[in-house]
Amino acid sequence: MPMPFADASHVSLDPAELVSCYPLMISAMVPRPIALVSTLSDAYGGNLAPFSYAGLFNHDPPTVGFSVVANRSAADGKKDTLANIDASGEFVVHIMSEWYVEAANHCCGAFPRGEDEFDLAGLTRAPSTKVRPPRVKEAAVAFECKLSHRHEMRNARGEVTATLLLGEVQMIHLAAAVCELEGAGKGKPTVRFDRLMPMSRLGGNTYGRTSSTFDLPRPDRSVRAA
Repeated sequence: MPMPFADASHVSLDPAELVSCYPLMISAMVPRPIALVSTLSDAYGGNLAPFSYAGLFNHDPPTVGFSVVANRSAADGKKDTLANIDASGEFVVHIMSEWYVEAANHCCGAFPRGEDEFDLAGLTRAPSTKVRPPRVKEAAVAFECKLSHRHEMRNARGEVTATLLLGEVQMIHLAAAVCELEGAGKGKPTVRFDRLMPMSRLGGNTYGRTSSTFDLPRPDRSVRAA
């Protein structure tokens, strides 16, 4: 179907000719899920930070991941999250929900290494089962992970600008109120998005809500009965 605009022309942009791709990419690749990541290491202590370069990468094995942009102000070029994961190989990914979005957003501040955002944001630690980093008690979905893949991304000058981290999920914690244990059949639990109230990132400082949905079947499948 045609675009719903009076002007149906396109603008073509070469990334190499732009001063920065950042504002374009974060406002065009939307909405993006937000991974609120808890880490812990003996060297640097605890850390909690949100990342919107994030997503689901596999279900067998269950794998989630996110990208950590380089920290030019740090001597090692790493944000605290990456430094902790490099030291421990473990982390917990939480889905950010609307009821604690302000506290979670506070965790994105540029705090000194060693400052634990759990305390700064007023969030509550809950013990994990198979990894050392604690999980966020206020979060309705938490994935305990062990690092499975690490990939550094470099720019045209050969500088590391971000590091992609993938984690194999070791344990999943769900608030009972959002979980349907047989939502897709026996042994196939699902999460109710309307109760999860997940937040997403758009451009700039803008967050998004998932407030409505619709079902559209694949050509070879019918819509599952409600």
